[in-house]
Amino acid sequence: MKNYALLLPILFLFAPFLPAQESSSASGWHVVADQINPANYYGVTVANGMVGLVSSPNPMEVSAVVLNGVYDSYQRGRVSNILQTFNHVNMNLDVDGMRINRSNIIGYAQDLDMKRAALSTTFEVPGKVSVSHTLMSLRHLPFSALQIVEITALADVEIIPMSVIRAPDHLQDVRQYFSQIDRPHVTIPLMTSVAKSPTGAFVLAASNTLIFPEPHGEEPEVIHEDWDFNMHLAKFKKRLKKGETYRFAVASSTTSSEHYEDPFNEAERLTIFAGLEGIDRLLQRHEAAWTDLWKSDIIIEGDLAAQRDIRFMLYHLYSFAREGTAYSLSPMGLSGLGYNGHVFWDTELWMYPPLLMLHPEIAKSLLEYRFERLGAAKQNAFAHGFDGAMFPWESADDGAEETPVWALTGPFQHHITGCVGWAFWKYYEVTGDKEWLATRGYPLLREVADFWSSRVEREGPGKYHIRNVIGANEWQENIDDNAFTNGMAITSLRYAALAAEAMGLEPNPDWRHVADNIPILAFPDGTTRENATYDGVMIKQADVNLLAYPLSIISDKAQIKKDLLYYEQKMAPDGPAMGFSVLSALYARMGDTEKAYELFKKCYLPNQVPPFNVLAETAGGTNPYFATGAGGTLQVVLGGFGGLEIGPDGITQRKAAIPKAWKSLTITGVGVEQKTYSVK
Repeated sequence: MKNYALLLPILFLFAPFLPAQESSSASGWHVVADQINPANYYGVTVANGMVGLVSSPNPMEVSAVVLNGVYDSYQRGRVSNILQTFNHVNMNLDVDGMRINRSNIIGYAQDLDMKRAALSTTFEVPGKVSVSHTLMSLRHLPFSALQIVEITALADVEIIPMSVIRAPDHLQDVRQYFSQIDRPHVTIPLMTSVAKSPTGAFVLAASNTLIFPEPHGEEPEVIHEDWDFNMHLAKFKKRLKKGETYRFAVASSTTSSEHYEDPFNEAERLTIFAGLEGIDRLLQRHEAAWTDLWKSDIIIEGDLAAQRDIRFMLYHLYSFAREGTAYSLSPMGLSGLGYNGHVFWDTELWMYPPLLMLHPEIAKSLLEYRFERLGAAKQNAFAHGFDGAMFPWESADDGAEETPVWALTGPFQHHITGCVGWAFWKYYEVTGDKEWLATRGYPLLREVADFWSSRVEREGPGKYHIRNVIGANEWQENIDDNAFTNGMAITSLRYAALAAEAMGLEPNPDWRHVADNIPILAFPDGTTRENATYDGVMIKQADVNLLAYPLSIISDKAQIKKDLLYYEQKMAPDGPAMGFSVLSALYARMGDTEKAYELFKKCYLPNQVPPFNVLAETAGGTNPYFATGAGGTLQVVLGGFGGLEIGPDGITQRKAAIPKAWKSLTITGVGVEQKTYSVK
């Protein structure tokens, strides 16, 4: 893709705040980590499409906070990077004067409840206290998070909980503030940090407040401690009798000058709002938002492990994007700084289709990201001597090319422009939204088509060559007539003509003319050739096979099978996950369900890493969470076993079959009409 066991306390301690749950062991909704090795730990992300909180093996901590939409340079490849902001949801806990840590606790376990998007961590300080700590990135409040803490005394003890804000080293000019807002009915302790991004281009702010259960006048005294230039905390003291349970919460918010003119004040306002909403109202609205998301679900009967794995993939896509924004998806979503948080073809070809089928309103946000950067894409085409719009291989804030200079994918991986156009037309096919087509879809598709018309080298009928590119198989650079690039050019040219006609306009006749003359090469035996000089070497990932799915450039079953048999043998075992998902989807669509199932498992099982089985990019890899791979595997289920496809009639279902290991497959909340499709 690029060049570069003890769970017993959970139900009891969590119950006062959340409705009754299913048993974790018997539910397809829980991902449990109860064998945690800090030296081999890859965290799970709790996110709401704006703020990603990445779990830690250390009690009451997260390892990173990633803020969507903010990019700056901090010495990672001479290009911009998605910003890791203040860690404003960490906590410390002293019990009878002892700071709790991994060495003095037992029964440490973490449980992600995907239905509620809540991560519960439980542990015990032997003979002292049992603790439940629950973390949520609130779905209804895009910049806010909630922590709920329950401490049960196993003996008479004194506890000192501490809410901590820490600045990562790359932030500059860190300022720390604390105030108490006193009102007749409540006192609001407010702790805030403000800093500049590494280059000073952005201001970032984070704020939090403690929420106590007691009525006004009985809250513990909150003490603020300013430790050093990058960390401060707010703490309180409480004595507990044996058997007593104490509950409190922390509401937090973080934002930046990318989102608000005045992030300092806005972070505090958002925190005060969340704090005064209170635990019950915050939970109610957060859970209602996730209930709405889960109306679109994939239900596998008869295979609990597959059910959990597939739902885990949906959970991540739902967590990494949100409706009503102009932000897109990077290969690693909001799980960290992987690939600098840049946007690639991974979005349009891999992660976008499942979202388009299940949540078109979220998919629309990903398209808005591209449309708002159309001007930059036109400038990129101009700079390279082409017409129309040439989208960058790696995109960040302003839509300029952000690929590191040493990676040739930036100047040469042109199929990204076709992928963007393809995605825009697919949205119209699903929604039939003529107003959107007029204001967004057609204006972009027109520029995409003009790019390809100028990009081809016209040397006679059937010889409109596209030379000097890098295809989906990035191990072959600067090649001619790459199968996937040519196929995507053909497809997006034809879609632009269809878009014009849907608008009642006469399409540029050159678009279809060019499409009809771009070649798809073949070997003498009829096997589709990956490029003009391809000679059978191992490939990084599927390229030719993409012409059959998700494109329909090749539809003849015999040809599809011939290409499958040839290129499956060429696939590198250490290639990215989505390559095998293409093969699996094609076998499923051709009726070879068991072969499809074999490859389906190969798509992701070798890529799981402990303790949550989050996905790495490759088998044996260590760079989770690879949302691209999740998107590809979900397409196997939706478009392969489920038989769903997007075409002129919207989302329809072709004849489909499921693996013998499954009893049934049900897909709910599909498309704008939220239909249900089943395969038994």
